[in-house]
Amino acid sequence: MERQQEWGGERRRVVVVGGGVAGSLVAKSIQFHGDVTLIDSKEYFEIPWASLRAMVEPSFAERSVIHHREYLTNGRVITSSAISVTDTEVLTAEGRLVPYDYLVIATGHAYPVPKTRPERLKQCQAENEKIEAAQSILIVGGGPSGVELAGEIAVDYPGKKVTLVHNGFRLLEFIGPKASNKTLDWLKSKHVDVKLEQSVNLNSASEGTYITSAGETISADCHFLTTGKPIGSSWLKETVFKDCLDAFGRLKVDENLRIRGRKNVFAIGDITDVKEIKQGYLAQKHALVAAKNLKLLMTNGKESKMAKYEPGSVKAIVSLGRREAVAQIPWTTTIGIVPGLIKSKDLFVGKTRKQMGLDPHIVDA
Repeated sequence: MERQQEWGGERRRVVVVGGGVAGSLVAKSIQFHGDVTLIDSKEYFEIPWASLRAMVEPSFAERSVIHHREYLTNGRVITSSAISVTDTEVLTAEGRLVPYDYLVIATGHAYPVPKTRPERLKQCQAENEKIEAAQSILIVGGGPSGVELAGEIAVDYPGKKVTLVHNGFRLLEFIGPKASNKTLDWLKSKHVDVKLEQSVNLNSASEGTYITSAGETISADCHFLTTGKPIGSSWLKETVFKDCLDAFGRLKVDENLRIRGRKNVFAIGDITDVKEIKQGYLAQKHALVAAKNLKLLMTNGKESKMAKYEPGSVKAIVSLGRREAVAQIPWTTTIGIVPGLIKSKDLFVGKTRKQMGLDPHIVDA
């Protein structure tokens, strides 16, 4: 095993594991306050809520897929997966031991992605070519990703036959039934065939023919799977943090977003057991609270002054193509152009780039 060389002298060593929406923001926020190392399996951060637009407009990914080096100008990036951790070090897949004084675990959900930014951009192009070549498309999964993908395709390619199959009794089950019903009506108005309370065994598909659990036959030239991904905590199950995981594989955290019983280890984003729906903008809030607390601790501030994270009420905006969206906020549910003005045109890409210290409009090299 190779031990990471230390640099920074008196500066506290902060290791962030996971370069998604939460990990990238906390690393960016504390890079001038400590000796920061970001460990991520890929060399880039992708704005997650923009990935579906990139499937119908590949050039959109030029702004939403951002090399870690673009925003992390005063830290170290290790492009590798973390496979184990002790009370003092993180072990990467390449056998590198990275020491830490403070650790932030932000590994979210686990799913395979290309390692390099050029490879990810090529993948977006390939997905678009797949859509372009198809006359009929099957989408499996009726959560926000499945609904947004159906909306993107239905709006940009109105001549294509889109079928969405969902095993739940309504779409968008993470928010209220009123939003679900409005979304279903909108999709039907765009000629999307929605099949609820059914599933599809993709492994049994034959020459573009898919059979649902209800025995229905669907013909499609291609398919996209948009169901949920597993929590990215399997690498922790045989480590010093194995007892910090709940029954769902999520890390148990306190009100300061530290792992319960640990003074110097934080967990943020989807991997936490915070009682709230898992959304990107909430992961960003986690990151800002953790960053504030890390800055305090690294300057020997009082723990009593640490920021507390308070879960918010359920609110969500699900884009429906380029101009419309469905929104649920505490006092109302609405659909159409008005909520679309908030999110659907740019999908918060410019806002997120600005938050990361980047030009909202300039394409990364």
